[in-house]
Amino acid sequence: MILPTAADEARFWTMLENAWVGLGPEANDLRRALAKRDTSTEAFDEAAQLEEHLDRVLVALREAAADLSSAELTALDRVVERKLHDIDRRDVHEVTDGSDDGFLYARGFVVALGQEFYEAVARDPRIAVEDASAESFCYLFAHLHSEKFGVFPETGSGITRESFANPAGWRD
Repeated sequence: MILPTAADEARFWTMLENAWVGLGPEANDLRRALAKRDTSTEAFDEAAQLEEHLDRVLVALREAAADLSSAELTALDRVVERKLHDIDRRDVHEVTDGSDDGFLYARGFVVALGQEFYEAVARDPRIAVEDASAESFCYLFAHLHSEKFGVFPETGSGITRESFANPAGWRD
């Protein structure tokens, strides 16, 4: 089993943060506020506003990754896969809801919002938002690898990003 390295994780979070920073302070302030929100209040409007920015975030990530090697894209995909897998948990699903695909896309939203939001949700799933979605983010680096090298990357992680596949997250 191959785990993401600390350097790969740092690179991933930095690339993602840079993609968001390029959108300006309004989107970033909203993203930070969502990570620190009072969980007794709904955040549907805030999540919807952030979802509107995701296409531009993905474009920025594609541009940042355009010259990366097969190994580098595979390493970034491995990070995404691991982050999605780690929050494939019953307590997160209870907040986000969703079918197999819907729960994957909800977890994609959590990761796509950046390290601060991801870590907040990992600590307290009530921070997550029901029905928020980032489908295109879930396989971004895998698709980039496929476009550039003709095959999807083999992460060697021994896990999957698919929903309900993390045994530790679904124990009773």
